[in-house]
Amino acid sequence: MSRKNSPIRPPAAKKPAAARRAPVRTEHAEVVEDFDDFDDADSYVLEDDAAPQRKAPAAAGERLQKLLAQSGLGGRREMDAWISEGRVQVNGQPATVGQRVLPGDRVKVNGRLVNLHGATRAPQVLLYHKPEGEIVSRSDPAGRPNVFSNLPRVRGGKWIAVGRLDFNTSGLLLFTTSGALANALMHPRNEMIREYAVRVLGPLDDEAKDKLKKGVELEDGPAALASIEEAGGEGANQWYRVTIFEGRNREVRRLFEAVGRTVSRLIRVRYGPFYLPPRLKRGQSLQVDEKDVERLVKSLGAEAEGPSRNVGQKVRGARPGGKAAPRSRGQARSQGLGAAPRRSGDAGKTRPKAKKPL
Repeated sequence: MSRKNSPIRPPAAKKPAAARRAPVRTEHAEVVEDFDDFDDADSYVLEDDAAPQRKAPAAAGERLQKLLAQSGLGGRREMDAWISEGRVQVNGQPATVGQRVLPGDRVKVNGRLVNLHGATRAPQVLLYHKPEGEIVSRSDPAGRPNVFSNLPRVRGGKWIAVGRLDFNTSGLLLFTTSGALANALMHPRNEMIREYAVRVLGPLDDEAKDKLKKGVELEDGPAALASIEEAGGEGANQWYRVTIFEGRNREVRRLFEAVGRTVSRLIRVRYGPFYLPPRLKRGQSLQVDEKDVERLVKSLGAEAEGPSRNVGQKVRGARPGGKAAPRSRGQARSQGLGAAPRRSGDAGKTRPKAKKPL
């Protein structure tokens, strides 16, 4: 993916605290032209050689749960639970919460040896166009469809969702193989802007817009939009383009309800430096180029860095259902595809283009 067509935008310089709620003006038409017609393993297993039993000094090494989370096995709280349940061993001994490990220590999870120190490449990042009617969870008692069933498989690891979208919301959803990167992208201090296309029943007057920008009191605390702009509409259906710096549950919907308007459709078109590519159809995914991911990690600093067992792993299947993608240019040409695609979905289609970096 060339930098010209990359869906990632270089992060803007930090704004003064007083200016962080200023409206964000971008060319929305390049992302969504018509909202109503918005288109529709085992590489980490090592040899079981003996290793000396040792413990890292208190000030040395990395915390075990941090490394496990960075490897893509799950979040830190989940890793703490695994350690407490005795599912993790270090050098043949049960691990303890808060334990530090050093390069060369042998870490086993559920009896399988894991390499937490060998990865050097950037983690993987995936853009997914979530349709309405899918949940962001791997299991659901009601048996509803989930987003993970449409993602390409990662050998020896799993995709971690960066935030969530509710069942009735569509649009851009990010996934990564690095727990550290996922946490950095979600942490409030990094102020990742979320941008939505919102369709409501009935227009908003200036008083309601000012109230949404100044803030309203919700049941879980005050909330406000960073910006709101009109984006067309006909009759009772009016479109607005809004931005917000946090991602509480159903926050945008609840904000509009607070001023007496019901949201009839909600589409996320941006998350931080990533925009939803206009030609990425619902249910399809697009893998971000490794160089773009490296720039992203560098811009976020040390909190987004760290070894990851999954990073650099090949994605098994670039289409929903895990169907294998061409693995070389020659193989791709023999199938009439040109260069090997990274996007999930129909094989013969070209890669979507994103707008130029800001």
